[in-house]
Amino acid sequence: MSTPDEFPYVLQRIGVVMTPEDGNPLEAEGVLNPASGRGPDGELYLLPRLVAEGNISRVGLARVNLVDGVPQSVTREGVVLEPEREWEIGANNAGVEDPRITTIPALGLHVMTYVAFGPLGPRTAVAVSEDLRDWRRLGPVTFEYDDDLGVDLGLYHNKDTVFFPEPVIAPDGVESLAVLHRPVWELGEVRPGEGNRSPARLPDPRPSIWIAFIPLAAVRDDVRELARWRGNRFLAGPEYSYEELKIGGGPAPRRVPEGWLLLHHGVTGVITNSMAQQQNVNYAAGAMILDGDEPWRVIDRTTAPLLSAETADERSGTVPNVVFPTAIETVEGVDYVFYGMADSKIGVARLDRR
Repeated sequence: MSTPDEFPYVLQRIGVVMTPEDGNPLEAEGVLNPASGRGPDGELYLLPRLVAEGNISRVGLARVNLVDGVPQSVTREGVVLEPEREWEIGANNAGVEDPRITTIPALGLHVMTYVAFGPLGPRTAVAVSEDLRDWRRLGPVTFEYDDDLGVDLGLYHNKDTVFFPEPVIAPDGVESLAVLHRPVWELGEVRPGEGNRSPARLPDPRPSIWIAFIPLAAVRDDVRELARWRGNRFLAGPEYSYEELKIGGGPAPRRVPEGWLLLHHGVTGVITNSMAQQQNVNYAAGAMILDGDEPWRVIDRTTAPLLSAETADERSGTVPNVVFPTAIETVEGVDYVFYGMADSKIGVARLDRR
């Protein structure tokens, strides 16, 4: 494994690209953790999580303004997804949160995964669009049961999910779409008294990154198959000090000469209630290289963060000390990473190859 000085990719801060709009009630508690994509007009858009009072989240749309090819600010263009379905609204909570978008040319679609914060807590859901504005919900994700794993993933909260941009050959030899996810084993958050019970066959009980597969032919026959995930397997767990509590995937993996580049976050500190806004945690950005042909194999990863909470905007906010990468886009041949800053603002960093 590689230290940040040895790893083939580095992150360099550019600045803040989006802050809450004064007087906008939909952004009273922050703008953060955006998805991204190119619209039919060729423009670059962010789809940020907008948090209203009471921690009620929606997904907005904002065109990125460039200065000399560098993202500098945004122009808001409204809300494209809000908690409207029963499974997105609880008795005392609601939200559509932390979208990730992968543009998949093989389908001709933008595919969004997001967290539906409904009556049973955070669950992964899927939606699709052709233009980033109109989204068709495919519903909450279901997980095919595998008796070899001995675990029903449908029992657990799940977040930090994102699709790969192109088909891969799954372990069973079938051309498939791959997707990353991060189950959490805290059944006590669903049913009091059940406690934190991780599946007995897991190599690590801490929240970790998993990978699943969906046969491409099945999706072409029925796009709703994007919400039925098969072949689930453990991919990577916490290994280093900046990942002591848990890890989770970030933006869609990127094809690179070494294989697949996956930015992820690692968490340290103390979590008191997984569904509450934390105050005693530290989120930092690391990276992995997954095998180009077998993306369920990690071939390299950073032993320390590529980016940690160091600036005032990253250290002070709704949840202090957070760097949370969620989107990567290429502008004039340069890759830019958009990330949440202390659950309050959105920053941008340049991704460079050494």
